[in-house]
Amino acid sequence: MSKTRQFIRRFIPQKLLIFIREMIYPEKIYLIEDKVDSLFKTYYQDLVAPDLNQKTAFKNVEFKVYSKHGGDGILAYIFSKIGATHRTFIEMGVEDGRECNTANLSLNFGWRGLMIDASEEWIRSAKNFFKEKLGGRAGNVQTVVSFVTAENINQLFSDNSFKGDIDLLSIDIDGNDYWVWRAINTINPRVVVVEYNSAFGYHSLTIKYDPEHCYKPRQEHPLYFGASLVALSKLAKEKGYILVACDCHGHDAFFIRKDVAKGKFIELSPKEAFYPNPHSLKKFGPLEGQFEQMKGFEFEKI
Repeated sequence: MSKTRQFIRRFIPQKLLIFIREMIYPEKIYLIEDKVDSLFKTYYQDLVAPDLNQKTAFKNVEFKVYSKHGGDGILAYIFSKIGATHRTFIEMGVEDGRECNTANLSLNFGWRGLMIDASEEWIRSAKNFFKEKLGGRAGNVQTVVSFVTAENINQLFSDNSFKGDIDLLSIDIDGNDYWVWRAINTINPRVVVVEYNSAFGYHSLTIKYDPEHCYKPRQEHPLYFGASLVALSKLAKEKGYILVACDCHGHDAFFIRKDVAKGKFIELSPKEAFYPNPHSLKKFGPLEGQFEQMKGFEFEKI
């Protein structure tokens, strides 16, 4: 048994441990215990070796509780260093809430926020899921059915009483991610997570804006969605953020507001942070050829 696990079991009352295990799947509490060691080790490495490769540090702390890939570990690491102010979040594209970037924070760390998805069926399922898990605290997670566009996003936040500073914004809408983030001006998140399209490589581009765009992998090419990491990084700079990491599955990019990141994280270039998506590599071949498969589709250079 690791020293961390011994510490947890020695100092956390048994009744509380039982409660935690009832709140999440039993195997996941063990996963969290196992990964705490990695978080501590990497944090201490940062203390004694400030020049530690940041990309490696983030890869070391990745783990999944409810996130699609290693985002739960990355967010835990980020907030362990920058702290949380109000423990508030907004996430777009949550589907049924069981596999997204904010479920772990809301279920296991007491965060509150707004979850948005275009599917009534998904949101109905998400609402039931959080009601079952949180009981009387289910109101901490607001769930809203809405097809998000650049035109309606700020009003959507206002209608649900979100404005100004929040801790986390997560965008994964398989389409107008770049354009929606660019349009946001009523909230000021400390951390922003956005899905990037690794198939676009180091090109600085996004799909052309269409407020009615809906991801249709069967009608169009499955890789035609979203924006490149380069394009998102340029937008981040305009908004006062720096790129600090990407998950090693080539799915999400993590940005931190400059004033928050100062002295804690350094800015990485898109080339330094980039990971290709292994699923896309397996299905569509080498990265160089993936973008070539989308000739004829409409893009906008950034």
